[in-house]
Amino acid sequence: MQKIKFNELNVSDEILKAVEEMGFEETTPIQTNAIPAILNGKDIVGQAQTGTGKTAAFGIPLLEEMDADNKNPQAIILCPTRELAIQVSEELKRLAKYKNRIYTLPVYGGQSIGRQIKALNKGVQIVIGTPGRVMDHIRRKTLKLDNIDYFVLDEADVMLDMGFIDDIETVLRDIPDDRQTLFFSATIPQSIKRLSKKYQKNSEFLRVAHEKLTVPSIDQYYYEIRRHDKLKALTRILDLSSPELAIVFCNTRRMVDDLNIKLQARGYLSDAIHGGLNQNQRDRVMNKFRNGIIEVLVATDVAARGIDVEDVEAVFNYDLPQDTDYYVHRIGRTGRAGKSGEAHSFVVGKDIYKLRDIQKYTKSKIKRAEIPSQGDIEAAQFDQFSDELSSYMDSADLGKYIELIEDLIDEQYSAIEIAAALMKKSIDKKENEAEPESSGQSFGDTGAEPGMVRLFINIGKKDRVSPRHIVGAIAGETGMPGGLIGAIDIYDNFTFVEVPREKGHEVLQIMKDNYIKGTKVNIEAARSK
Repeated sequence: MQKIKFNELNVSDEILKAVEEMGFEETTPIQTNAIPAILNGKDIVGQAQTGTGKTAAFGIPLLEEMDADNKNPQAIILCPTRELAIQVSEELKRLAKYKNRIYTLPVYGGQSIGRQIKALNKGVQIVIGTPGRVMDHIRRKTLKLDNIDYFVLDEADVMLDMGFIDDIETVLRDIPDDRQTLFFSATIPQSIKRLSKKYQKNSEFLRVAHEKLTVPSIDQYYYEIRRHDKLKALTRILDLSSPELAIVFCNTRRMVDDLNIKLQARGYLSDAIHGGLNQNQRDRVMNKFRNGIIEVLVATDVAARGIDVEDVEAVFNYDLPQDTDYYVHRIGRTGRAGKSGEAHSFVVGKDIYKLRDIQKYTKSKIKRAEIPSQGDIEAAQFDQFSDELSSYMDSADLGKYIELIEDLIDEQYSAIEIAAALMKKSIDKKENEAEPESSGQSFGDTGAEPGMVRLFINIGKKDRVSPRHIVGAIAGETGMPGGLIGAIDIYDNFTFVEVPREKGHEVLQIMKDNYIKGTKVNIEAARSK
């Protein structure tokens, strides 16, 4: 797959800033090929599936070429459905965030035409719409075509299948001949070739070669969930399946860092890798992952390229990828060297349509699954405990303990009651160690030194805090002598600090939503997995 950094394209700093803020690091193949061709004035036919980044492929050069001083429409983008028109409009607005005085407008049926007319009169450079509503505005003369320099047909094959050919040709005939004409389509039937020959000038055909799914040993699952349930879903699946090594993919650097912090705060051995790290930092993270020092690697697509770790048992699409090719690349990180693997994808709202495109493209079955319940996790923990107990009984010398149990049986208890009590006590002990208790009760095992409790604070080196800031804030707010504060470990995005166990709840209560070096902080008990 041919990809380059966005800053290698001949685009403005305003676009680069918006792209970076959106978290994208490299172009997709269709963007690599289409953006330079469009900027060079070429008419193109781009063959690209939904979810390959084609909106930015035509959106970025269009935004670059718009004249902010001209308030008349300069580009028309036709889409087959209002849902796609809205989606394209939203994407262009994000890309145009720092392009001053460049305005876009979606026009489609079902929305007040009066509101659309008012917006057009006010001044809009790019109109994105369905054929019917665009034709309506042309007939009303509320959409003037005199200044149209660019015409984009998005999902052209779908448009033609829906019978929009007459409307498309009507618009094309009324637009000035010196326009630039861009077609994007998942397939290229003869009807599109005829349309290209008739209305484009020396068009360039851009075809993106897709990877093929060659990992049949991977069990693929998806979960339809709400956005705020993603973290719960991830941690429960991790707890249920307990993979030795897992990779969690997010679409942006910001999401990678945020998720990694949340996982570490919950006691998971995780670390993050993305394009914002230098090569030495990436190498350190990868070495920890290969050696099992960390169990969960949170990554962007770019940073994860080239990962070749044979024992990855599970891959998670925390965010569905922007490009269908990325899906194939992601899940190919597991099921390697003839081993089986699992791929779990979280689907939120309209992501379900993207998932259908992925299934259609990969020709694979992605099974719907439910988030494990707490009961499912407890059952799995019970099974694991039973296996461990059986293994222990096979290897341990239990002679003197058998005598003690026989004495208890002689008194008043059955062997089953005694075994059940011992099992419950052992499991309860593990649960108490894993979970910090509510205020007023003792903490569980937070990984601190004896007599101390380890706390997590969501600020770190990037906030320019040092141990003295941590000590000063806690001592100053709680009145606790600074000398009682124990080990302080400051990382890029978060900090661990140890305080006396008996002072733990007081520190949590006082420091909650307090400030350290001018930054409002979240503080909570760390969790040892």
